Amino acid sequence: MLRLTEIKLPLDHSDDDLKNAIIKKLGINPDELISYSIFKRSYDARKRSKITLVYHLDAETSRNDELLQRLQNDPHVKHTPDTRYHFVAEAPENLTSRPIVIGTGPCGLFAGLILAQMGFRPIILERGKSVRERTADTFGMWRNKKELDPESNVQFGEGGAGTFSDGKLHTQIKDRKHHGRKVLTELVKAGAPEEILYISKPHVGTYKLVTVVEHIRKTIESLGGEIRFQSRVDDLLIEDNQVAGVKLANGEQIISKHVILAVGHSARDTFQMLYNQGVAIEAKPFSIGLRVEHPQSLIDQSRFGKFAGHPLLGAADYKLVHHCKNGRSVYSFCMCPGGTVVAAASEPGGVVTNGMSQYSRNERNANSAIVVEVTPKDYPGHPLAGIDFQRHWEECAFIEGGSNYEAPAQRVGDFLSGQPSLMSGAVEPSYKPGIRLGDLSRCLPDYATEAIREALVAFNRKIEGFSMADAMLTGVETRTSSPIIIQRKADYQSLNTDGLYPAGEGAGYAGGILSSAIDGIKAAEAVALNMLEK
Repeated sequence: MLRLTEIKLPLDHSDDDLKNAIIKKLGINPDELISYSIFKRSYDARKRSKITLVYHLDAETSRNDELLQRLQNDPHVKHTPDTRYHFVAEAPENLTSRPIVIGTGPCGLFAGLILAQMGFRPIILERGKSVRERTADTFGMWRNKKELDPESNVQFGEGGAGTFSDGKLHTQIKDRKHHGRKVLTELVKAGAPEEILYISKPHVGTYKLVTVVEHIRKTIESLGGEIRFQSRVDDLLIEDNQVAGVKLANGEQIISKHVILAVGHSARDTFQMLYNQGVAIEAKPFSIGLRVEHPQSLIDQSRFGKFAGHPLLGAADYKLVHHCKNGRSVYSFCMCPGGTVVAAASEPGGVVTNGMSQYSRNERNANSAIVVEVTPKDYPGHPLAGIDFQRHWEECAFIEGGSNYEAPAQRVGDFLSGQPSLMSGAVEPSYKPGIRLGDLSRCLPDYATEAIREALVAFNRKIEGFSMADAMLTGVETRTSSPIIIQRKADYQSLNTDGLYPAGEGAGYAGGILSSAIDGIKAAEAVALNMLEK
């Protein structure tokens, strides 16, 4: 096959237009084109009056070798690379030991899936509930019908935090071995839309992710893997700096010398346990801020102009950054087109916000976190000081919201002028179980408030209306990434604890569904190779 890149066509082109573009690019006769498929489709919206679609295509012709030779100097015509996944190992039939995976977020699920596909029959431990039970608990809390369950919420349970999100499946990490393609392929097998294989910014959405997660679990189990819910790991068994197994909250011990730690960025009690055990941990930067909501129509019009609402473009997103006078950087994070702001606390007495969209992205509001980077200099002390920092501002938000898990909120106009909000405006807040209007400056450090105020005005120069008075801010966003990094070596094992494989977002090595899943695959490969060596 031939890989053709940067094939550009108008937004409203036909299939024949695409076929003719391939024929023209290769300089062949129509009957010499045997077949073609779309590898990637993106759009170029830099000129709103002339938005174009950009294709990467795989074409089969009757003259492939000749064309490769003739077009060898054309950077946009190459041999199609092999993007299939190749397993690094196969478990022997007499293998008696089984690896343990802690956590069933994207990292843990894909670590478990790869281990199961290689025949290692992993034991996967999840402190929370199955995805449907967890969904009932989470939506029950949002609707103010249930109390917050510290073991079953947005952060904890099958599928991880990514289940209640926009389901974004793109990443900026380097992926030379095409692990990301493996992730997308398995998601499609599990029921995700096939288009995630080729659109430039794929997403799945919460409702579809629930079914996808269930199917991946069933695949793991069909291959000999075992998934145990409501099985919180309270301690590691360590002998001479080597993992020997885990101890569960019910006192049960499970023996294994290979443990993948894929606990997510909010497993604070697990981080404390690891710190107490002497596992190498360092504090790392993360970001805090607020969620902002605008009418989705405003974002669509700003990005797409007259093409707003076009079905191939969908709901528009944005990515913004501003470097402030006080030396801080403010940026948009986890932008959710046509979505809602959701309650994401995992501890009693705290309020945390996040964003979520369904696959359709058809809610009235766009939302995004507007966050400020903080570093260990802002929370000096021991390696877990960032957790104390997060918890402090979450508790402030809880109090400002009325101490009942409603979130504090403020109109952008009032936030910019330093006035508490007394009533909402044209943008109706979407946060459930509800909001309490007030003063969000009480929920952030002064330097963060100052930086976000400056950034909102700057962002208005990029998206007209961004700092509109009636846009709604909700606080606080504190779980942008893990506040720690669990140090590991090149072979993915802990820096000072053999057999422990810190992986994913919680360990500080990923950010988002796709990069977490990729890191889980790499950790599984490292475990498999190590088990065969021993």
